[in-house]
Amino acid sequence: MSPNSLLGMAPFVLIGAIFYVLIFLPMQKQKKQQQKMLNELKSGDVVVTNGGIVGTITAIDSDTLIIRVKPDNLKLQFTRAAVQGMVTADAAKQ
Repeated sequence: MSPNSLLGMAPFVLIGAIFYVLIFLPMQKQKKQQQKMLNELKSGDVVVTNGGIVGTITAIDSDTLIIRVKPDNLKLQFTRAAVQGMVTADAAKQ
């Protein structure tokens, strides 16, 4: 390869590096945080599912959760992957 062809590829390499730093690294970090949160779930935690259902975890199996939903104390079974996040104590009081 001649120096001109290497110089011609430099913008593509630079764009690839920028995409990696701005898009892929934050996505990997977010995935790790989500997995850590899912692994640390315990009975009594208030969670919100991907479907928007808010409830309290009553039982945990290896990969499923039983969530109690108010006001009728209805119990629903979800997979761990269906949990989007935990509800903070301030939001749970409202």
